[in-house]
Amino acid sequence: MSTTLSPGDSAYKGANRHRGALGRASWIATLGGFLFGYDTGVINGALPFMQVDLGLTPFTEGLITSSLLFGAAFGALAAGQLADRFGRRRLLMVLAVVFLAGALGTAVAPSIAVMVVARVVLGLAVGGASAVVPMFLSELAPAARRGQMVTRDQLMIVTGQLAAFTTNAVIGNVWGEENHIWRWMLAVASIPAIALWIGIKFVPESPRWLAAQGRYPQMMAVLQKIRSSEDAQAEYDDVRALASHETTRRGSFKDFAEPWLFRVLLIGMGMSVVQQITGVNAIVYYGTQILADAGFGTEAALTANIANGIVSVAAAILGIWLLGKVGRRPMLITGLIGTSTTLALIGVASLTLAEGTARGFVVLSLTVLFLAFQQGAISPVTWLIIAEVFPLRVRGLGMGLSVFVQWMANFAVGFSFPMLMAGLGISNTFFIFVALGVCAILFVRRFMPETRGKSLEQLEAELKNAGSK
Repeated sequence: MSTTLSPGDSAYKGANRHRGALGRASWIATLGGFLFGYDTGVINGALPFMQVDLGLTPFTEGLITSSLLFGAAFGALAAGQLADRFGRRRLLMVLAVVFLAGALGTAVAPSIAVMVVARVVLGLAVGGASAVVPMFLSELAPAARRGQMVTRDQLMIVTGQLAAFTTNAVIGNVWGEENHIWRWMLAVASIPAIALWIGIKFVPESPRWLAAQGRYPQMMAVLQKIRSSEDAQAEYDDVRALASHETTRRGSFKDFAEPWLFRVLLIGMGMSVVQQITGVNAIVYYGTQILADAGFGTEAALTANIANGIVSVAAAILGIWLLGKVGRRPMLITGLIGTSTTLALIGVASLTLAEGTARGFVVLSLTVLFLAFQQGAISPVTWLIIAEVFPLRVRGLGMGLSVFVQWMANFAVGFSFPMLMAGLGISNTFFIFVALGVCAILFVRRFMPETRGKSLEQLEAELKNAGSK
């Protein structure tokens, strides 16, 4: 007996096919975010063991941690321009190889000097992925799903950090008496690097990038794989209308001399700084040591730190859902109020409670709450705004510059935190981040645009009009 599909059944299956193709492409691309998370988070648990094997001081501890961030700044800066020239997909394939080389280099490093060099190489890949993956996702996604798709990258970043914290805890508690166990913690990052290199072969190129190259037939072919026929044609018409006058020239630094583009660049850079001056990466990089100083032993701190990773993942999932329900501005401001408040409470608790397990649990509960606000609101919104605000011709360059600034702010936090802790103590160090959080709130209220529910082309027109007034 034969079965005839109704037009409705065919449309339903077609929609599922397009959504499935789009979903697969986005999840494969976000392996770059997973590697970003693992490679930045793994140092958290590796440092206590490296201190003994490599004889680290607060200065060399900060140097090893922040060397990746220094490399990431320049990786992001170069990646924006390379992505505009060679394509988002091709660059991700190259970055997978750099991820692998950096992971293996750090795992076998015999000295502090070699470790720093290997971490810089790894940072080039981390920074490149941090710029290219959200840009790639924003260009693949339809306007209605862009917020949720781009923030999948944030979800994978915190999932990578959770994987790092869990790996550290397992290795540290099971083989903690063995020599050089930190090498195995670092080597695990080679596995997702190989997976990214294989998976990206099955992902299409960005349709926006193809349009910018004047390759309209290939652009339409990609859209037909990830959109319905009607949506593909409508988006093709919109993108071609906007891109047609821009394909004759590539964006350059000179473009930012235009007042409206300079304002957009300041917004992108400002969002990058806002994300970092909350102090989030002080907890991501040094959380195990913060908990140990608060009253936990090293092995207990490794295990307790998993709670930070679990809450970060849960908060990122909630953040993805919230982006489809509420505006970017109120979500970000709420998150900043939450992080500033919890950091103030950590400072007060560290001043008033005696060192011991009780203080350790208070600090742990507050870091968990801090990360809920950060990963559920601040990080997803800031990454999304950076990916949204730049017009097509300078999107790669603008994102590269913005993420460069983000990584340099990250570097400043990662390098200075051990010395601030040694010199000022935990309370005064966190009070500094509280003051910076207040400054971030004022910046967002004054400069950040609301982007929810608008296509990239609509955003460009609105920002241009606002900047020319």
